[in-house]
Amino acid sequence: MRIEGLPLLISLLIFLLPSEAVAATLGICYGRVADNLPPTFQAINILKSNGISNVRIFDADPRTLQSFSGTGINLMIGVPNEILPSLASGTSDLALQWLQTNILAHISATQIRYIAVGNEVFLKDPFYAPYVVPAIVNLYQALQTLKLDSTIKLSSPQAASVLSISYPPSLGTFDPSLRSVLLPLLGFLHDTNSPFMVNVYPYFSYTSSLKHVTLDYALFRSEEMVLDGTLMYGNLFDASIDALLYAMEKEGFREVPVVVSETGWPKGGDVAASAENALAYNENVVRRVVSNAGTPKRPGVGIEVYLFDLFDENGKGGDECEKHFGIFGPDGVKAYDIRFN
Repeated sequence: MRIEGLPLLISLLIFLLPSEAVAATLGICYGRVADNLPPTFQAINILKSNGISNVRIFDADPRTLQSFSGTGINLMIGVPNEILPSLASGTSDLALQWLQTNILAHISATQIRYIAVGNEVFLKDPFYAPYVVPAIVNLYQALQTLKLDSTIKLSSPQAASVLSISYPPSLGTFDPSLRSVLLPLLGFLHDTNSPFMVNVYPYFSYTSSLKHVTLDYALFRSEEMVLDGTLMYGNLFDASIDALLYAMEKEGFREVPVVVSETGWPKGGDVAASAENALAYNENVVRRVVSNAGTPKRPGVGIEVYLFDLFDENGKGGDECEKHFGIFGPDGVKAYDIRFN
């Protein structure tokens, strides 16, 4: 897929300067599927007191957006999966109306970094898969009308398991059954210099492959390196990112940048879920982001990362550990002594 009218010069710059596409930015996810969370203004105070200025929220709740307005905190705003059909089947004028009514009426465009259209649709909510790119295109045209298309980027976070092969990283390959929806998304991202957003959870990769993945490798503590051609891997996070980069390269989208839209480690509820391990994992992710470490395939190219989660979410379904990713308690006290710089 190609967006008509994108200047050739911009296309060439995108190709020639892939390392400039995404700055190394650290953010945090603010999930709210819980009944014991503090008011949003208190959550904002927690964010500010810890120097966190980039936040992902999962819907365009008016009160939440109004609370963030004027705080100087940049947002990734989610569009829930169930809204995609109406955005996709209507016109760009309807998408413009939705943007103005649901988002721009409540917060300045200058605070919006991304609009995340759906979440993990292709694998976990496939009914909505055909609507992802049409919804994105309508929203993009609406942003063009508002002259905001260069400052607010659109993408659609996907699970890392959209890869059918991820080991070794150089063999990274997208699931063939998803190519019909993935390739149009990658085409849009390429043409608009927007990032592929991926939710990366080495914790779940570890717990689903206990015989093949060591805890130390998942927690950045491995003394043994995994050799893949000429590249050396000392942790599962880097290997997961590079597997995705190789998969995109195989499809002709080498220059598309990556944003890790979620990553984290639970502190309870299942095997290897503890505050100690959560600290080890998240602290090492922070170090890699703030130092622009990049990955073995793209060394020195900073990766934008959003840690999951600000608070525990006791209303989440699934495995018990899903409820225990919170870095802070409702009182603002850290569950473990992590720094964000």
